[in-house]
Amino acid sequence: MTCPVCQSFFTASGRRRFCSDACRRLAWKRQHQAPVVPIVVPQPGRPRRPFTVYECASCGTRAVGEQRCEDCGTFMSRVGLGGHCPNCDEPVAVADLMAEEVMPKTIT
Repeated sequence: MTCPVCQSFFTASGRRRFCSDACRRLAWKRQHQAPVVPIVVPQPGRPRRPFTVYECASCGTRAVGEQRCEDCGTFMSRVGLGGHCPNCDEPVAVADLMAEEVMPKTIT
């Protein structure tokens, strides 16, 4: 007979299904352990670049969704998520709109 755990051949005697007690215990553990939860890769979200405000370090120009400064031709640094102001159409980050009273103060 063939052992269902280690696939080795053994002589069956009585109701014995496994070649050794170690294989019997291993089979019992495999049957009674918690099922393995598959790892689910999350779907890629919406790209953040179109909603990100960038600012040029040399000239101070801000742009939404554009990483290269049109005036200098250098790469700009990220300020944060934001968009165009509805009144003046200038790029504004959400962090710029938060009042100091709303932001938590650090204890010094």
